Amino acid sequence: MNRKKMYWFLCLVLGLGFFLAACSGNSDTTAPENEEGGTEGGASGELDSEQVLNIMESAEIPTMDSALAEDAVAFDVLNNVNEGLYRLNQENIAEPAMAEGEPEVSEDGLTYTFKLRDANWSDGTPVTAQDFVFSWQRAVDPATGSPYGPYMMAGTIKNAAAIAEGSMDKAELGIEATDDKTLVVTLERPVPYFLSLMSFGTFLPQKEAFVTEKGGAYASNSDNLLYNGPFMLTNWDGTGLTWTLEKNPEYWDAETVKLQTINVDVVKDAGTGLNLYNSGDKDRTGLTGEFAMQYADDPEVIRILEPSIFYMKFNQERNGQPTVLANENIRRAISLAFNKQDLVDVVLANGSLPANYLVPTEFTFDENQEDFREVNGDMNEYNAEEAKKLWAQGMEEEGLTEVTIEYLGDDTELSKKMNEYLKAQLEGNLEGLTVSIKTVPFNVRLELDEAQDYEIQNSGWGPDYQDPMTFIDLFVTGSPQNKMGYSNPEFDALVESAKGELALDIPARWDAMAQAERILIEEDAAIAPIYQRGGMALQKPYVNDIVVHPFGGDYSYKWAYISGKQ
Repeated sequence: MNRKKMYWFLCLVLGLGFFLAACSGNSDTTAPENEEGGTEGGASGELDSEQVLNIMESAEIPTMDSALAEDAVAFDVLNNVNEGLYRLNQENIAEPAMAEGEPEVSEDGLTYTFKLRDANWSDGTPVTAQDFVFSWQRAVDPATGSPYGPYMMAGTIKNAAAIAEGSMDKAELGIEATDDKTLVVTLERPVPYFLSLMSFGTFLPQKEAFVTEKGGAYASNSDNLLYNGPFMLTNWDGTGLTWTLEKNPEYWDAETVKLQTINVDVVKDAGTGLNLYNSGDKDRTGLTGEFAMQYADDPEVIRILEPSIFYMKFNQERNGQPTVLANENIRRAISLAFNKQDLVDVVLANGSLPANYLVPTEFTFDENQEDFREVNGDMNEYNAEEAKKLWAQGMEEEGLTEVTIEYLGDDTELSKKMNEYLKAQLEGNLEGLTVSIKTVPFNVRLELDEAQDYEIQNSGWGPDYQDPMTFIDLFVTGSPQNKMGYSNPEFDALVESAKGELALDIPARWDAMAQAERILIEEDAAIAPIYQRGGMALQKPYVNDIVVHPFGGDYSYKWAYISGKQ
């Protein structure tokens, strides 16, 4: 039995979830690892005297406020400069971090008592239980406007839903500091994967006195932040294309951290990134398209299949008015009208898979070690002839012969190529359709999504924990991640039952989630899955032990080191 699968099975049976939390709100960037799914780099060796890593990122940091973070870049940096009760280790198992050990858990599975280890903030003051209370209350407070606080806590932490709705004070949240070192968390109901959530960025601590003192300037740049993790963020002005991570001398496990400096530059063009890698200016670069094919057999190539799914979001209501995408036949036609295999083979060319599903393959397994993907298999596969029939029906129902639909995508080179491919496919197969591509920076796309100001959006999602629910409940009515006017009472009821009375009935819960996925994609075509992301990168052989996570921040540099460069 695969070790990861065994851990997952035990976690479900025990109802503890000591596995993997994740990042989300993905941009369409590549986050590669090796084929074994853990650490990158060459063999261990003697450390070089200079421990400096030079890397690239494909997008700016939208925010460094853990209460407001919702994207892969922010969660990746937060994962390296801060630390919650738990952290994903080198084997991608969630283990105690700020927590000194495993919590005491009540018999009903609703109360967790954590003891905190001795640890300091970067200003030398101690991390206390109250720092967690303040941070969690702030994240769920509707006045904060956190995209993740209510989403992650409602239905999990006691009273979180009522607080997020504004009907209860944030002080009533199910979290209490009984002293500086003791944190008591009360759940709304048993949650099989609760401890894995504790490594997720929304649950990081924040020091109340510091946040209050900084006011509106908090997290606006690297000088207006505190750090309790392996590194400190420096040289970040809040909007720029470059920043640095420097070893945090106050980190409780600083002796494990070998890297002194990590220099990061935002590089959106794949060709530029490759040139910087080949010149020795950068130690790693992602590969896509023609570069992926060109370097496929290079000995410095690293590969992975990630549990991240990219899909078209169909917005059924914009500015208070129904869009043409409110028509089910229109949505179904678009979902069938593009060749996904050619997209991943020719445009992406990085090991990505066509996605005819929402929950990724090789992601979660039941008690018999069967992949969740086996339940529903593929849905809404490419079928141009069926797409044309459905399109004609939908256009007739809407009384249209021609229509222009806006397609919102990111401004990276890969995204532009993919969107042009999809435009050509859709216009070629659906008579009377014009696709107008709107290209924006990643953070602007997030803003437009939040405002529900788009028609079709190229969106993506990486899991927050290892369970199908991290994908499925995105689309319940009123979800902060829905933002597309979709609502189906039967879908909502299935999700609620899987979270409620079926929470500890593994087979029945599994079936309910599978039914919900089928309604979302096959019956309603609320979204159109495109691909499951694969990754290829070049990485210098002197770079060792970068840990790549399928959840939470993409990378941990806590254990990384340079050996053999000199």
